[in-house]
This record gives sequence, C-alpha cells and structure tokens, in this order.
Amino acid sequence: MKILMLTPYLPYPLLSGGQIRTYNLIKKLSRKHDITLFALIKEENERQYIPEIEKYCSQVKVFKRSHRPFTLANIIKTGLSSYPFLVIRNYVKETISAVEAELGQQRYDLIHAETFYMMPHIPTTSVPTILVEQTIEYLGYESFAQNVTIPFIQPLLKLDIAKIKRWEKHYWQNCKKLIVMSEEDKRLIATEINDNDKIEVVSNGVDTAWFAQADKQLPPDPTILSVGTFNWLPNVEAVEFLVHQVWPLIKARLPRARLWIVGNNPSQSILNYQLGDERITVTGRLADIRQAFNGAHVLVAPVLSGKGTRYKILESMASQTPIVATSLAVEGLGARHNVHVLTANTAQQMADATIKLLQDTKLQRKLAKNGRRFVESHYDWEQISRKLDRIYLEFAARPHQKHV
Repeated sequence: MKILMLTPYLPYPLLSGGQIRTYNLIKKLSRKHDITLFALIKEENERQYIPEIEKYCSQVKVFKRSHRPFTLANIIKTGLSSYPFLVIRNYVKETISAVEAELGQQRYDLIHAETFYMMPHIPTTSVPTILVEQTIEYLGYESFAQNVTIPFIQPLLKLDIAKIKRWEKHYWQNCKKLIVMSEEDKRLIATEINDNDKIEVVSNGVDTAWFAQADKQLPPDPTILSVGTFNWLPNVEAVEFLVHQVWPLIKARLPRARLWIVGNNPSQSILNYQLGDERITVTGRLADIRQAFNGAHVLVAPVLSGKGTRYKILESMASQTPIVATSLAVEGLGARHNVHVLTANTAQQMADATIKLLQDTKLQRKLAKNGRRFVESHYDWEQISRKLDRIYLEFAARPHQKHV
C-alpha cells in the first residue's frame, strides 16, 4: 500500500515517546508498504536526521513550525481562532498545500495522522484517514489546570481545554479509523463518540532485542531512576512529586541512596534540584537511554495524570530494571502488582515500596525477570507493527469516498 504519514515531529533522534513509536513502526512497516512522511520540525538543524528516516521512507518532507510555542503570534492567533493553542502552535499553512499537491500527483491508499492536531493539515479528500491518538490531550491539560492558581490564567486555560476537547472529539468522529494506546482509552473515547467499532488498540512497544544487548553496570550506592521528557506536563508533575514528597522519605531511611533524574529538556527548576541536594543528579538528553536503566537499581514512576502507555515502563522492563509505579503509570498494560511491578499511589506507599525493593535483592531479581518476559510476550515492536499492518490492509480493497 502507498501511505502518506503526517507527524508533528521528525521521528529521529529518539528523544520522546512519539518519536520512538513512529520510528519503530515506520522501520517495521516499510518492509511491506511504501511510506511518504510529512513531518514538522522546530529547528533547521533537524534536517540532518532526514537521511536516517529516508532509509525506510520513499520520500520525506519537513515543514518548520515556530521554535518556541508561546510566541506572541501564536497567542494572538489562538485568541482569534476556534482552534486551541495546541493546534495553532503545530499549524503550518504550507503543509496543507503540500499535502493537497501530493494527493493530486500520487495515488495514495491511506493517510496516517499521528495526533489530532495534525488533522487540520489534511484537505477534503477521498483518501481514508487513520488517526492515531498517543494520549487523550484534554485530560492531560485538565490535570495541569487544576494545579494552576493564578486567577486570570484559570479561565483562559479552561476555554482552551474546551477547544481541545471539541476538536479532539470532532476528529475522532470524522476519521475512518481511530487508533489508541490502551483499552481504557478506547472505552473512554467510545463513550464520547458513541462508536466502539471504529476504535482499535495498537499499544506502544519496545525493541526488546536492542535493550538486551546492553549489560547492567550498577553503582555501589542504591540508585533510584526517574525518566521522562520534560516538555510533557505529566512528567514534570511526576518528578516534582518524587523530589518533594517521596525522595525525603526514602533519604531519611536510606542515607546512601541516590536519585538520578534523566530526561530531555529539563527546566532550570528541575536542574536546580541537584544544587540543593548532593545526592540528586539531573541529566538531560542521553545518547543511549540504556545507560540510565542499566545504571539504576529501580525505576520510580509516580505518574499522576495523563493517558497512554508509558515508554519508561516498557523500557525499564526490557532492561530488567525493577519498577515502583502508580497504578496510572501501568494502567492498561496488564502488568500485575508484585509480579511484574510494585504499585503504590501515595508518597508514603511509594517510599515504602522503593525501600523494600532496594533492600530485597531476591524481589529485584523476580521483578526483573518477570518484567522482561512480559514485554517480550506482549509489547515487542514486531508484534505491534503486525497489528497496525492488519488495520492498514483493511483499507486496501475499499472504494474511496469523499470525506474531510
């Protein structure tokens, strides 16, 4: 099949969950399908990574959006538009004409859009569109807004969240097939659009063979790992909860323990954590994320908001790094407490579980072994790509009908 894929990022380097997902799926699906990729970039130097994607795509085109989201132009456009800020900041007018020209010159079987906010770039066309929602955006922003106390910001956030919800629902209803990350997401969206049949679950995955290639190199001090890209609000919320509420409880009982925070784009406030505590280390982008998982005794993931599958959980399991996580962090995975992970939902519970795990090497080995087997059986990219391929092929013999 000939597929036109639209993404709000170039799927390389592998700095975020979205990039990891898209890169691995393109890599696997390119064996059977002819993929053209249209992607947004923030900086011109991102063009250096195009050759890596061209290994798997017949054509790659990029379109530049604003480097910083909160520009005056984006704020004014949002105020004057029915679209939310999330759409405006990812909206590039040239992309629409490029997509229209591409569809006029080539016969495509399918359009694959990653995230609802890429959908406004698709003109009216007879080519069916699959929309992939890696997370339910309005829920993440609702959780963030609850913690904002500045009076004049609250109503603006509520208005923008209402816009996000409106347009998410609109595109859920108008795409031909909707792909989500978990059964929980499917159930929630199905109630919103009153249509269960058009929604398929194609969860995130992990390259288990790649993670198995690296060896453990554990430090002498018990080391707790936190992983997350910090331009995603739930990750910022999680690390703040960990540092301010969980870590003091752990440090009081295990004074030799260390906390290692790893993630792309840490803010200055996150970087400052290590200035006030010599047992905290903050690392930005790592060229090889396996270094983090293989250099820590336990991953702690106090995810408090947001939807979708967390790569940190799958990657930690693939690396045989034991996990302490909130129920939300492992929601929809099928992972079981005290078999694959330890779950805890308060600061005290999380501290207690982490200390227990650090002091019990037998439990560490059990969770590491079970977690590795679990992702090999259920979340390897080879299996995930086969499911998406099956969905693609559903459209192969269908006659095209005009739609937006």
